[in-house]
Amino acid sequence: MLSKTAEYALRATVWLAREPGKTEPAARLASCIRVPRRYLHKVLQDLVAAGLVHSRPGPGGGYTLSHDPAEISILDVVNAVEPIPRIHDCPLGLSTHTSLCPLHQALDQSYAAMEESLGKVSVADLLHQPSRVPPLVEITKTRSKRTTTSKS
Repeated sequence: MLSKTAEYALRATVWLAREPGKTEPAARLASCIRVPRRYLHKVLQDLVAAGLVHSRPGPGGGYTLSHDPAEISILDVVNAVEPIPRIHDCPLGLSTHTSLCPLHQALDQSYAAMEESLGKVSVADLLHQPSRVPPLVEITKTRSKRTTTSKS
């Protein structure tokens, strides 16, 4: 399972990818993706440090993606804030376990499969999947025509 931090980072990245190049103020971003602003600030700092997001301070400032959404995988975003743990040595510190026991080997294989799966999906893929449910926005209906709106 992904942490809340990873979920928030993915929400922020997908939101910013909706309009690449557009600067989004932190307060509006927090409101749109329903993340506490203080928590989002820490997440955005991690994304900036990883080179996935660019920060522009001052009036008219905010956050933008640093790369084309097609070049950013879900795994890139997750690894920026909280990498998927891999098991390389016995977690119990047992000196006789020179290789992983069957339990920890199976767990590590699951983590590896998760990394592989998340690495195959780009942020652009998420935005361009055919779906009646758009990412991160409320669906509203107006006179037989479907529109989407953000909750801001």
